[in-house]
Amino acid sequence: MSLGTIYSYPMNPRVMKAKIAAAYTGETIAEEVVDLMKPREASFLAKFPHGKVPGFAGKDGVNLFESSAIAYYALAKKDSPLLGTNAVEKATVLQWVLFSETEIQTNVSGYIGPLMGYAPYLKPAVDLATERLHRSLATLNKVLESKTYLVGESVTFADIAVVCSLVWPFKTVLDAEARKKIKNLTRYFTTVVGKEHFKAAFGEVELCKEPLKYTPPKKEKKESAKKPEPPKKDKKEKKAAAPADDAEEDAPKPAPKPKSKLDLLPPSPFVLDAWKRMYSNNDSDVANNWFWENFDSEGWSIWRVDYRYNDELTLVFMSNNLIGGFFARLEMARKYAFGSLVVCGENNNNTISGIFVIRGQEVPFEVYDAADYPSYKFEKIEPSQYEARKKEIEDYFAWEVPGFADGKIFK
Repeated sequence: MSLGTIYSYPMNPRVMKAKIAAAYTGETIAEEVVDLMKPREASFLAKFPHGKVPGFAGKDGVNLFESSAIAYYALAKKDSPLLGTNAVEKATVLQWVLFSETEIQTNVSGYIGPLMGYAPYLKPAVDLATERLHRSLATLNKVLESKTYLVGESVTFADIAVVCSLVWPFKTVLDAEARKKIKNLTRYFTTVVGKEHFKAAFGEVELCKEPLKYTPPKKEKKESAKKPEPPKKDKKEKKAAAPADDAEEDAPKPAPKPKSKLDLLPPSPFVLDAWKRMYSNNDSDVANNWFWENFDSEGWSIWRVDYRYNDELTLVFMSNNLIGGFFARLEMARKYAFGSLVVCGENNNNTISGIFVIRGQEVPFEVYDAADYPSYKFEKIEPSQYEARKKEIEDYFAWEVPGFADGKIFK
């Protein structure tokens, strides 16, 4: 018997979550394909006001969106034990359902979506999603070290939600080498996805052999059209035109337009290139002394920078790669900024922080336009604070911060 109809695009793992849940109660859910390239019709929006898929229209008149809510409805309608049989089990099942959405599915979209061309490829954003996904996989691998299923001794809604969110990673990016690092999770995934209701939804899931990689779009070569040769002028015409040409040369040329608003600021005695040379070619104490002797607090500002998601960082080298990705996106700011960001701590317990020196008194477009700028908190250090925070600033310049593990300089 069918519970109703679910609207989405073909082979959506989120849809399979609901269909598998329904199958465990002896029910089915019909599917209707939605063309994502076309605007949603008024009848669709009347049922699902947010306009997203999947959307579910039940035979009993209920309209739901969000795949986990649809799957939950299918199980709750039959009071299924897959939702848990006591308060502890129910809470634990809900924990893993939420984990599958926030820690797995979100990062799968951010990592694999751009590789498949479903979203723009921004390397820092993809690197961040990749790191977060692998952290989630490592968590599952550890939890499953002594377990066959996530909750109890049989499949629950927790397993349905988690396994459905893992189908695309196991099919597209987790090759044999990657799977060696998550043997417990791989065993769990192949066990669950091989069960009857999962196979009915996904078929035989073939594990990844060659991971997806980003391929930049090829630039089309434009054929250069031959410019027509200008008609030859008579010598007399050239002589006659000479006075006019001279007049054009004598006319004042308009001043070049500034490329940045920062170029309109009053000149500053603090020369960034001179500081960069001093920093690169001298010991820290010499460079720091030069900095304070020459720094112009009216034309420049100093900022403390902290990564907003330090609790999600894992390996030190990956954290340092995040810094490198951020710096790569700051190319427009090289004339106007200098920065030192460092990783402090150890694997699975580290932080990113540092100091930036920036032209002007605000964070400029050249910095905040970077794709991963929102992941960093910029706190301005006021001139009145320089004396009290002088050692902090110098320590970041010299990489003498307690717990220093690695770092990069933007210059």
